Amino acid sequence: MNFNFYYISAIILVVLFIAEFVIDQKEKKHLYKQKETLHNLLIGAGLFLISFISRAMVLSAYYLAYSARLFTAENTWFTWVLAFVLSDFTYYWHHRASHKINWFWAAHSVHHSSEHYNVSVSFRQSWMNQFSGHFVFYLWLPFAGLDPLTVYTVGTISLFYQSWLHTELIGKLHPFFEAVFNSPSHHRVHHACNIKYLDKNHGQVLIVWDRLFGTFQKEEEKPTYGLTKKIQSGDLIAIMLGDWKSLFSKVFSAASFKDSINYLIQPPGWSHNGSSKTVKELQKEMLQQGLKSGNM
Repeated sequence: MNFNFYYISAIILVVLFIAEFVIDQKEKKHLYKQKETLHNLLIGAGLFLISFISRAMVLSAYYLAYSARLFTAENTWFTWVLAFVLSDFTYYWHHRASHKINWFWAAHSVHHSSEHYNVSVSFRQSWMNQFSGHFVFYLWLPFAGLDPLTVYTVGTISLFYQSWLHTELIGKLHPFFEAVFNSPSHHRVHHACNIKYLDKNHGQVLIVWDRLFGTFQKEEEKPTYGLTKKIQSGDLIAIMLGDWKSLFSKVFSAASFKDSINYLIQPPGWSHNGSSKTVKELQKEMLQQGLKSGNM
């Protein structure tokens, strides 16, 4: 089932892209830029080819964990609902870690590097995601007794859900929907580089995890998209490997082994000498400046 759904979802995603692109051209909304869109499509094509290898690797890891499972969950509708909720919960922490740990951010930053927001950004995913170990976060699910194909399928469905979130054509939805589910409005915040929006709204399908764990931010002023430090080169290789190059440069040039490890596990922006700032430090600085302005 999951393989068929994977291809069906890819086709639907292409249809969504074409529909938004046609609307954009007809209404002259300027959501698409030629070079950036071309990069998104090329990255998506590469991702599709690599997926044959990454899927096999991930499923093999799932089955290995399942072979040592603690329990065996029966294949019922309740198991599928449970798998979805637990997978979505895991995605929240996986996604949050991707913004908090340099090693994972080096791959995930590719998805955030686009300076425009449209459906084609859904294709802009790092080819290194699974190879850098992102799937490890989900191994506890088959280890706990959930069937590997069930875990993989609900993950694929949830990933497809995010496709329609990458658009500026849909405004805020009904308050109940916005309170429970991830929406284009919530995800626009996540892709913004405005300091107040950084590291917010990590949810995949459900936004309740962000509300529960203090990372929710509603959309207020119009987001500015992209990374806080823009990619200087428009080269596809620079987009895909730029952060990896920067990360390894810092790791191998660090003065101590401790600093080398810290560059791998600390948040993006961390430096041994304070020459750059993390999101937490930037937001703290913004808050202090706001308090000072308020006292003037």
